[in-house]
Amino acid sequence: MQIEIKDDVADGVYANMAVIAHSTSEFVLDFIRLLPGIPKAQVKSRVIMTPEHAKRLMFALQDNVRKYEALFGEIRMPEAHNGYIPKMDEFKGEA
Repeated sequence: MQIEIKDDVADGVYANMAVIAHSTSEFVLDFIRLLPGIPKAQVKSRVIMTPEHAKRLMFALQDNVRKYEALFGEIRMPEAHNGYIPKMDEFKGEA
């Protein structure tokens, strides 16, 4: 299969927050750019997918994080929630 990417999409969009919602038939991933000192964040991209594709995405992300950490070392997470950082399977709603 050949995959084509247009120039404006290839440039990418920076996001430092994601909010995830779901229904029985779809997952909605909103990628957001939150800037310091600006009280209003902007959704920069929205991706809608089936629950099956969302689960495939989760597995692909987990696999890629493992591969990244094998090459570059553990990704350090800042202290959050009074020092508690949930495991990957405990995340709920946003990233």
